[in-house]
Amino acid sequence: MIKFHSPKYEGLGADDKLLLGTDAPSLVRPYIRLWHDETKTPLISLDEIAAEAGVGSVVIKDEGQRLGLGSFKALGGAYAVMTLFKRMLEDHLDSEVSVAQLVSPTAREFASGITFCCATDGNHGKSVAAGARILGCKSVIFVHEGVTTARADAIGADEVVRVKGNYDLSVDEAGRVAEERGWVLVSDTSWEGYEEIPSLVAQGYTVLANEALSQIADLNLAAPTHVFLQAGVGGFASSVSVHLSEALGHEAIKTILVEPDRAACLYASAEAGRLTSFDPTEPTIMAMLECYTPSMVAWRILDATSSAFVTVTEDEAKRAMRKLAFREQRPVVAGESGAAGLAGLLAVAADPHARQSLGLNKDSRVLLINTEGATDPASYENIVGSKPADVFSGATKVAN
Repeated sequence: MIKFHSPKYEGLGADDKLLLGTDAPSLVRPYIRLWHDETKTPLISLDEIAAEAGVGSVVIKDEGQRLGLGSFKALGGAYAVMTLFKRMLEDHLDSEVSVAQLVSPTAREFASGITFCCATDGNHGKSVAAGARILGCKSVIFVHEGVTTARADAIGADEVVRVKGNYDLSVDEAGRVAEERGWVLVSDTSWEGYEEIPSLVAQGYTVLANEALSQIADLNLAAPTHVFLQAGVGGFASSVSVHLSEALGHEAIKTILVEPDRAACLYASAEAGRLTSFDPTEPTIMAMLECYTPSMVAWRILDATSSAFVTVTEDEAKRAMRKLAFREQRPVVAGESGAAGLAGLLAVAADPHARQSLGLNKDSRVLLINTEGATDPASYENIVGSKPADVFSGATKVAN
């Protein structure tokens, strides 16, 4: 399904533009350096996809290789944890500290008494846990009953707590326990009275958008005209959308939001003309996008920046995974959620009315972002028919 939308960029607040605009990556990078890994994730041309979609070019930024954590989320949660810890340490010492001093012996002694927590489908929790681990803090991550054992085991937290029900219920439980025990809640979704921390998480994601534009320029390619962004609660999509709009000019690029048809809370909000929840029916394989209530901040931003909201089916996501896996050159390992943006592009490209409405034509230049690799290797192999390692090595070729 496709819901066309008139973006209201002139109504976007100055604070959102400042937080996610062109200066944001320079604020984030000093913290990311604590990982001791500043490697850019690859930008890959998908010429065969461009031909199939009838557009001028398609490139995909492969966040499945980000900081060893397998997804773009590595940039957000850890950055928010580090930023909050810096403030807490400065209050404790009653003096300013540098980012480098966050891993000093004095900082580590202070860190041992601090616990960060969040709810997650998998990837955000990995990032929060990794940020806490770098600093020497503790982490407790809440997962709902739909999170697979493989994804839960890969989080790497000091403790992983299972919550009955869906993602939204795990968010509620994480907030309740954090308040009860004095832990620091680092959620990537926002609600009334809780906006700053999710905004910091989103600010971290601007690094990947900035990298993509830099890599596109390095390849002597023209700037993208369309970006297809998959969304759960919408934090990632809102961050990238604002950054690209500020860098390129909001009239120069169209943002198209892509969600699973089984968890389309932003699509439902666009239809209602206000933030609204989506009534779940059955789980989606696009587990990292399985959210039923949008982030308040993200919806505000996406209402101002999006030209369309698109839903994709389970089969469309699977086909997109296989198309990326079995390329003649430079195969891309994309998890179920990571391939959703491509599924959205192909759905729009196959609809003549949507093409015309969104100005998608032979001159269009499309940016996609693979937001995750094979975060559940068994599920990936079941869908694609090959192990992630074999896809990476190009050891197997199967018709897509």
